[in-house]
Parts: sequence; C-alpha cells; structure tokens
Amino acid sequence: MKADIHPDYHQVVFVDSTTGYKFLSGSTRTSDETIEFEGATYPMIRVEITSDSHPFYTGKQKFTTADGAVDKFNKKYGLA
Repeated sequence: MKADIHPDYHQVVFVDSTTGYKFLSGSTRTSDETIEFEGATYPMIRVEITSDSHPFYTGKQKFTTADGAVDKFNKKYGLA
C-alpha cells in the first residue's frame, strides 16, 4: 500500500441548519467554525438535510426556517 495517499480523517460535528440536530462523525472535510460538543471542541459543518429533517426518515414534513423560499424561486425564475 502506498504511503501518504489517503485523506486525513478527523472528528467533525455536523449541524442540521433546519432543526439544529447535531451529530459527531469522522470526515475529511474541515471548517473554520468550531462548536463545543460533549465536552470537547470540534470543527462544525452545517448541512441542510439530515435524518432528523428528511421526510423519508421522519414520516412527516417539517417546516424549514427559510420562509418564502418557494416564492423567491418563482420570482427568480418567473414561474407562475
């Protein structure tokens, strides 16, 4: 196996921007933002959808904090 070709994995906290749900996972991504999680400081990455907010996993639709997102889309692309 070749040396120094594998990415550097480290612990990162992913935060669902819709619900605020947080979970710790290994990742190659990094971030300048940090968060205190379970007594330690980790890099924080915001994501739009997690198992806490996706309708497939929840069985119901949760409302997002982005009010008027559909109206903005329709206005931008001229859909009626």
